Amino acid sequence: MFSVKPGRRWQLFGDAIPLRNRYIRLMDYVNLGTTGLKVSRICLGCMSYGEPGRGNHEWSLGADDAKPFFRQALDAGINFFDTANVYSAGSSEEITGSTLLSMAPREELVIATKVHGRMGPGPNGQGLSRKAIMTEIDNSLRRLGTDYVDLYQIHRWDYDTPIEETLEALHDVVKAGKARYIGASSMHAWQFAQTLYLADLNGWTRFVSMQNHYNLLYREEEREMLPLCLDQGISAIPWSPLARGRLTRPWNEQTTRSENDDFGRSLYGDSDQGIVGVVIDIANARGVSAAQVALAWVLANPAVASPIVGATKAHHLSDAVAALDVHLEESEIERLEKNYTVRGVAGFR
Repeated sequence: MFSVKPGRRWQLFGDAIPLRNRYIRLMDYVNLGTTGLKVSRICLGCMSYGEPGRGNHEWSLGADDAKPFFRQALDAGINFFDTANVYSAGSSEEITGSTLLSMAPREELVIATKVHGRMGPGPNGQGLSRKAIMTEIDNSLRRLGTDYVDLYQIHRWDYDTPIEETLEALHDVVKAGKARYIGASSMHAWQFAQTLYLADLNGWTRFVSMQNHYNLLYREEEREMLPLCLDQGISAIPWSPLARGRLTRPWNEQTTRSENDDFGRSLYGDSDQGIVGVVIDIANARGVSAAQVALAWVLANPAVASPIVGATKAHHLSDAVAALDVHLEESEIERLEKNYTVRGVAGFR
């Protein structure tokens, strides 16, 4: 398995960033992949924000309820925000764009969105064909209210479209100025390696990031994907670094989201209970939250640039930022990792 090295620090820049003519608390930043783009070490995931009743995220927060979380993120120095066209049937993009652009200049924001899922009827209403990509980038920009996205990501692998078609279309999106960079999300490592080879072979824009499923309860990415990312200068920006909240609370404690999250229930099982117990024990001994311990473990992996953290309560964001100052000891890492059991691929099949 891939070796985690605790305490790995990334190159920082500056002491603070200007925002609305004032300065905010110090935040760590890192280059995304081998690019010059600086992103905060915490990314706010915006799947939690969308008009209730649109799409299948009944637990999402509408525009008014979401606004304080964007303000809290910006005040903490977070400049990186991730959404997708399918979240709440597009309303997540609408809320993300309108709220952020009312609070900060566009050039200070790093906005990421994704394409793949069904957004319209008929055989061409989803996927990664040239037709779908060219349609959906324009729709996403309209909903976000911006002329470009900083990071345009393929949400999943499209087995019905030649990957060459997808890569050339994404290259054309970048050359048209509609996206600054492109990224990928959960897939097999051999598939990701193929995309990098084909991009280099044809002179197309290369993926700079991998948004993969990675946390203390799901570490299969340590076998091939994360070493590949390190070798190729790709930044990992994991989704669900807190295992959809399972790593932040006692195992049997439920939330509104967990009670309505069929996908989440398919990812983790009772065999993971022991790991959660160790997280809580270490957190109690240190006098910090379980979320801080679980995130600190993810952040210590040298392949990880910016875990994507969702927030529906103020302490979700404050815990995430505080995790940047938690540096785990080797003995603590050994305790956190020793109960892990090998499992099948989960999250994208």
